[in-house]
Amino acid sequence: MELILLTVPGCPNAAAFEERLAAALAGQPGVTVTRRDIADERAAAQAGMHGSPTLLIGGTDPFAAPGQAASLSCRLYRDDAGRAAEPRGPRGQVWRKRPKRPGRCRRKVR
Repeated sequence: MELILLTVPGCPNAAAFEERLAAALAGQPGVTVTRRDIADERAAAQAGMHGSPTLLIGGTDPFAAPGQAASLSCRLYRDDAGRAAEPRGPRGQVWRKRPKRPGRCRRKVR
């Protein structure tokens, strides 16, 4: 299975997303993850990006709402009730944030 992580250059959430993804996929043979930086709206539309970071599984964004427009914005993931939430891994586990370190600003994964 191929996973593609689409991010904007310098995305503040990309590294944390990659760490959570690696932890969720630990012990899953045959899975490859490729990261692509997307720099403009045209490339975002062509790639199927709905905000940064976007995860494509088999070429599809499983977190995108039907008809959601392509976007270079920060990504906000939502739960079934529409509240801001952390994305879930392929086995349903929540990808938790690392604890905040004093004096360091962290944005939520979007």
